[in-house]
Amino acid sequence: MAKSKGHWSPPPGGFNAVMKEIRSLPGMMAALDKEAAGIAARAGAGFEARPSRVTGGRGRGRAEVVAVTQAAQDAEARDHTLLKAADGG
Repeated sequence: MAKSKGHWSPPPGGFNAVMKEIRSLPGMMAALDKEAAGIAARAGAGFEARPSRVTGGRGRGRAEVVAVTQAAQDAEARDHTLLKAADGG
């Protein structure tokens, strides 16, 4: 079988610019929001998902789940509730 030879040219702005755009697409941000909402729901009362946003630098999407009540903060400190919820339960 003959080997094919080709030359790949990086896209305008470079590969990192393309990856930054992909990481911040609306569909990707929606997927982050959905995952954060699922983790917050599995964690239980007192945990809240914050909407995703694009960070600086490499332009990665970031969503947060935070403990908004003292009881949730105590449960997180004692039982690592968010870690268990992020692992699927």
